Amino acid sequence: MARSKDNLRSGFTTGSCAAAATKGALSALVHQREFREATIRLPAGPVVTFALHSCGFNAREGWGSVIKDAGDDPDVTHAAEICSQVAWNARGGVHFLLGAGVGLVTRKGLPVPPGEPAINPVPRAMIAEAVDEILAEAGVVGTGVDVEISVPGGEALARKTFNPRLGIVGGISILGTTGIVVPYSTEAWLASVLQGIDVAVAQDCRHLILTVGASGERFARHVFDLPDVAFVQIGPFFGPALRHAARAGVERVSLLAMVGKLAKFAAGNESVHSQDSSQDFGFLAAVARAAGADDDQVRLVLASNTAQEASDLLDIAFHDLICRKAWEFGRSLWAASYDLEVYLTYRNGKVQGKHPR
Repeated sequence: MARSKDNLRSGFTTGSCAAAATKGALSALVHQREFREATIRLPAGPVVTFALHSCGFNAREGWGSVIKDAGDDPDVTHAAEICSQVAWNARGGVHFLLGAGVGLVTRKGLPVPPGEPAINPVPRAMIAEAVDEILAEAGVVGTGVDVEISVPGGEALARKTFNPRLGIVGGISILGTTGIVVPYSTEAWLASVLQGIDVAVAQDCRHLILTVGASGERFARHVFDLPDVAFVQIGPFFGPALRHAARAGVERVSLLAMVGKLAKFAAGNESVHSQDSSQDFGFLAAVARAAGADDDQVRLVLASNTAQEASDLLDIAFHDLICRKAWEFGRSLWAASYDLEVYLTYRNGKVQGKHPR
């Protein structure tokens, strides 16, 4: 398995595992024998052989499973068993059935429609390709196959994800666009943020409240009386979330964050993750100076260990100016298709700054 520049081991998505499990299951059904491994081509290009954790068959069905290896990525589905059970159908084509531990889509705005298992389009295509390959080898092209993907313990795992907020109930999603999990990648996290925006818009929500995480959302609920779907936790993805809101047709966005994250964004960083950006105390000092801070205060800002420490030295003019800088950078990222307002909040949820006033 490949390693990143930091010598971290990459892994495989739930979609890759589901495709390999399906190929093993259908191979067992077609050939009426067990297999120990299954080889598939990933969307990213490589051909990969997966060990099958289980494989079995009878005259009507085949089944197989793969233990997901996420490499060195802190993925909640690492070591989960991704299972596939296949059976012939008379309808033709590949049909996806809902298995235990895989979520059911209940809201519009996701890549698959309500009422379908939460198996995203790329994994569906990978599974269909695996099915077609086995049918072609067996000379039974055009035969219909039902595919049921399940994940033991998937409902509990889903509670650690954004699925409940997105209207995906009962389990995890089968995801992946490249088939590969890059260690400490943010692909799945960002995808869930953007889906949260899409789901809100699909429910006719035109005013979004963007917060970094759960505590920020709790604070925001004291400011805005809106339905649950209006609140989207965007993590460090300030720029991508604001851009996507414009593409999705949102009319108003309220961005709330504490000074540590908001100052990074105000300084021109689209991602405020610690791996992508660091705090610029020179920028904070310049903002403090522009807000009327004296020389002693500016020196203290430059000597601060955190943005919060610097913020505690200063007054509302500084906090409002940070919000204005964030607003200006945010507005530079997309055509002015919606109204943006920026709030700087404190640990207790108090609003310290805002722009526009």
